[in-house]
Amino acid sequence: MRKFLKGFGKDFELYIGSIFLSLTTVIVIMNVFTRYFLRFTFHWSEEIAVSCFVWTIFLGFASAYKTNDLIGVEFLVKLLPKKGRVVLEFFTSLIVTILSSAMLYFSCKYVLGSTKITAALEISYKYIYTSILVAFTLVTLYSSYFSVQSFKKIFLKENIEN
Repeated sequence: MRKFLKGFGKDFELYIGSIFLSLTTVIVIMNVFTRYFLRFTFHWSEEIAVSCFVWTIFLGFASAYKTNDLIGVEFLVKLLPKKGRVVLEFFTSLIVTILSSAMLYFSCKYVLGSTKITAALEISYKYIYTSILVAFTLVTLYSSYFSVQSFKKIFLKENIEN
């Protein structure tokens, strides 16, 4: 149990995202089956499937940033010397921190100002849009952490070899 909790704490975005992706898959398969074999559909299924998929995407984005699995220009970075890579990493993390903080602010305003409701279930879109807040909060935290780590490498001379 302790091992599971440790793994969950480390990769909670992936675990929660997989639950949402599983729900999306089950609901879509269920709706396809009922549409083609039983000749009826659940009108709420599309809303739930799309909502779960949106959560999957934003949690996946935060997880990919945390593990440095986003697409990058690796070829150009490898041309730099080790110290240059660390400096570039610092400025990149700093820029991402600033941009994700701005996106967090604007998405917070967007979610709080949202009055739209879904057609079938008549629930607020705020529950869907909250995924944006969660993602940019996590990316802001991770990029701040990466900025501090890069700063330490540059100015405290940690782990830099030319």
